[in-house]
Amino acid sequence: MKLKSVALRFSEDLSHIYDESEAEALFYIALQYVMGLNRPAYLLKKDTEIDHNIVNSFELILDRLAKQEPIQYILGETYFYGLYFKVDSSVLIPRPETEELVDWVLTVCDTNQKLEGTTDNFNVLDVGTGSGCIAITLKKNKPDFHVTAIDIAQDSLAMAEINAELNRVEVDFVQDDILNPIAINQHVFDVIVSNPPYITYHEKEDMHKNVLAHEPHRALFVSNEKPLVFYEAIADFALQNLRKGGYLFFEINEFLGKETVQLLKDKGFIHIELRKDIQGKDRMMKCNKVY
Repeated sequence: MKLKSVALRFSEDLSHIYDESEAEALFYIALQYVMGLNRPAYLLKKDTEIDHNIVNSFELILDRLAKQEPIQYILGETYFYGLYFKVDSSVLIPRPETEELVDWVLTVCDTNQKLEGTTDNFNVLDVGTGSGCIAITLKKNKPDFHVTAIDIAQDSLAMAEINAELNRVEVDFVQDDILNPIAINQHVFDVIVSNPPYITYHEKEDMHKNVLAHEPHRALFVSNEKPLVFYEAIADFALQNLRKGGYLFFEINEFLGKETVQLLKDKGFIHIELRKDIQGKDRMMKCNKVY
């Protein structure tokens, strides 16, 4: 079988799930994984005959894609902010909009000096770390940061620890529940960042099946009645444990931007900024604890 025939199989077999550009992108991800080839290399080698073992590898991936399993879970890996991460169904697949949030944190910390009372560089807390992508990326780009990351799930923390080792950074991973924090309750932080669960069950029917069937619901969903439960808990924690003038960053539900702003205003936070992601959706927020 020629390599271009495999590409055609991806297009045909996935047409009922993905549009043409998405199916093509999935093929190139699989191509890089199976053969170590990028798109320009494919164009040069598309008429190459490939052996049975390689064809079989592609077919195994294609079969699982046809069942709407995310390719990141199939391959067990993904990239975030240029870094390599292992992933499985215990953690959310890192998203591009979360990269935008991390970039915002790095930019703000780059352009601001240490806060009053800080004895070293920024002391950062990542709430609900999952794969560790936020915490690890911040530490990798800012080695002087002291980064703590919490998650309620031990299996998620185990994956995050693997990713920290892969990326050769030291992050303090702690099992704790932000709704009832114990282990981190006596610490003072300069920056708190979180991408908490924020999707309501009302929104569930509009989500892609590959997310619903495979990604951990504990990291996705909140009740329709209390959609901001994690934002309120993190804000309350920040009132006690964030340094005066410290930064609080959130990834948010695009439909609850105004409500999240109001919650933070009501709790006394200042300099509240709501920012859109690259798709024009209200997706992230920054504020400061009062000085």
